[in-house]
Amino acid sequence: MKWLDGIPLLPFAVAAILLALAPFSPEPHLWEKLKLLSAGQLTKPLDIFDLLLHGLPLTLLGVRLARKMINK
Repeated sequence: MKWLDGIPLLPFAVAAILLALAPFSPEPHLWEKLKLLSAGQLTKPLDIFDLLLHGLPLTLLGVRLARKMINK
């Protein structure tokens, strides 16, 4: 996971948050897909891909921040 530690934190955070919130209107894809997942309706491959596309950078940011805190 050293490759993750090499990514500058501020640009990574900005990109992850923007991708998580895109599109801004009417509702972010990540929020929409999480609602489908909680309702048990996340079945279409495109919806699963959208969840991964919009959620993975935010998840990696969380891992990056956790690693930074643990390594201090």
